[in-house]
Amino acid sequence: MSQSLDRALTLLDALAEGPRTLDQLAESAGVHKTTVLRLMRTLESHRFVQRDDARHYRLGTALFDLANRSLDGRDVRRSAEPALRELNDLTGHTVHLASYEGGEVVYIDKYESRHHVRMYSRIGKRAALHCTAVAKVLVADFAEPRRREIAESIDYVPMTANTITSAPAYLAELAAVAERGYALDNSEHEDFIHCVAAPVRGQRGEVLAAVSVSVPKVLLDYDGLIALVPDLLRTARKASLACGWNPDRED
Repeated sequence: MSQSLDRALTLLDALAEGPRTLDQLAESAGVHKTTVLRLMRTLESHRFVQRDDARHYRLGTALFDLANRSLDGRDVRRSAEPALRELNDLTGHTVHLASYEGGEVVYIDKYESRHHVRMYSRIGKRAALHCTAVAKVLVADFAEPRRREIAESIDYVPMTANTITSAPAYLAELAAVAERGYALDNSEHEDFIHCVAAPVRGQRGEVLAAVSVSVPKVLLDYDGLIALVPDLLRTARKASLACGWNPDRED
């Protein structure tokens, strides 16, 4: 591993929390501030960081440019956008798109709720595998051996009273998701939010991403959430067709 690269990435991670001084960055990286200054000058020359004032540094525009270019390069994100915007317009609730990458589920797009009560989430945020609807949809698409491998690797931190807390219960939930074609988060991740998600498929029928609708319980009860399923499934179908899915080709 490159020590300089490791330190530079540690500094960028620290700056993600907000502007920092050289002293604060040196403490985060565990090195002398002269080393930090040398790294920051290199990062600044490539616009990965910038000076916020005489003493503070913050993340630079190059990082955001890279992130946006990377996201725009995802065909599923571009292709699914019209269907997801339509669902957001129809329901007024928060709509997410998430994908499975390197053992993690990550939100790759978001359409904000029109309501005053909103949930906190952001593009790039990781979704817990055992207690979010998008993660259940994505993991449920794997073959049984892979599902079991993932189930046995999860820590099962209880987020609420409804959180799944064991591998057998998680595997049973994944089987149910695969059978019915959508997943639920019945206030399993946050007490005041519930969510429903469905798969977005590609040319071979594989699940490329998961689209979800997340709603604060004060705005919609559980029956109201379930009533959104037909609209969600229509959206997932439209997004899948836009991604090249042909249901007639499936066995």
